Amino acid sequence: MNAATLSLPLLAGLVGIALLFDFLNGIHDSANSIATVVSTRVLKPHYAVAWAAFFNFIAFFFFGLHVAKTLGSGIVLTSLVDAPVIFGALMGAITWNVITWVGGIPSSSSHALIGGLVGAGVAKGGIVAVLWGGLGPTILAIVLSPMLGFVLALVLVFITTWLARRSIPARVDRTFRRLQLVSASLYSLGHGGNDAQKTMGIIAILLYSQGILGHDFYVPLWVVLSCQSAMALGTLLGGWRIVHTMGSKITRLTPMQGACAETGGAITLFAATWLGIPVSTTHTITGAIVGVGSARRTSAVRWGVARSIVFAWFVTMPAAGLVAAIFYFVAAKFA
Repeated sequence: MNAATLSLPLLAGLVGIALLFDFLNGIHDSANSIATVVSTRVLKPHYAVAWAAFFNFIAFFFFGLHVAKTLGSGIVLTSLVDAPVIFGALMGAITWNVITWVGGIPSSSSHALIGGLVGAGVAKGGIVAVLWGGLGPTILAIVLSPMLGFVLALVLVFITTWLARRSIPARVDRTFRRLQLVSASLYSLGHGGNDAQKTMGIIAILLYSQGILGHDFYVPLWVVLSCQSAMALGTLLGGWRIVHTMGSKITRLTPMQGACAETGGAITLFAATWLGIPVSTTHTITGAIVGVGSARRTSAVRWGVARSIVFAWFVTMPAAGLVAAIFYFVAAKFA
C-alpha cells in the first residue's frame, strides 16, 4: 500500500471510508444543531433534522476552507501521510464515534478525527510527525470553545431577560419560539462550516499524497460537495440518544434559553471557522447549554451529567489516537 502506487479502487475505498466518517459525524452531531430546538418543542424531531441538514449543506457558501487546510496540512507532516495513516486515522475516529453514539455520550467527532490522525501519524513517524503549531491551538480550543460558548450564552440570557422583564411571559415565549428557528439555523451553519471541513482536509491530504493535486495543497470542489452532502444526510437520520442527553439531561430549557445557547454557540463556531481552528461543535453547544442553565441557578444544571461529558472530551483524542495507531500497524503490514 505505497502512497505513490496506490491503486484507483483502493484510493476510492479510502475516500469512501472518509465519507462514511462524515456521514456518521452528521448522525452523531445532529444533536448539536437540534437538541435545544427539539427539547423546547419549537420543532418536531423530524422537521428539526431536515432544518439542520439543509443549513449544514449550504454552509460552504458562507465560509472559506481554512479549517480543511489546517487539518490537511497543519496537524501532522504531509510527507509522512500515506494510505495506512489515513486508514488508521479514519478507523480510530469511526470506532470512537460508534462507541459514544451507542452510549449516548456527546463526545467530539472533530477531536476523534484529529486524535486519530495524530495517533496514526505518530505510529508511523514518531513524535516528530506532529506539527505543534497546528495541533496546539486545536488542543487549546478544547478548553476555550466551551468556555466561550458558556460566557456568550450566559451574557445573552442576562441581556434578553432584562429586555423582556416587563413583557408578558406568554408573549416572550412566542417571540423566542420564532427566534429559535433563526438561532438553530445559525448554529447549523456553524456546524456544517466547521465539521464538514475536517473530512475535506483528510480527503485532500490523501489526494495530495498521491500527487493528484499537483504541487499545491487545495480542496477540490467535488470533495467539498461530497463532504457537505454526507454530513447533511447523516444529520437527517439524527442521533436521538445524544439529542436526549443534550436537550434535557443537562438542564431544562425554555425557548429563550435555547435561542441564547444556539446564538452563543454559533458566534463561537463562526469565529473559529474564519480563523481556521477545528473546534468541537459538541463542546461548544454543551458549554452554551450549561451557561443558560447556570443563569437561572447553578442547581438547574445536572453537574454529574456535565462532568461525565467533560471526561469524555478529554478521553476522546487519546482513545481515538490509540485505536488509530492499532489500525495503522495492521494496515501497514499489508502495505
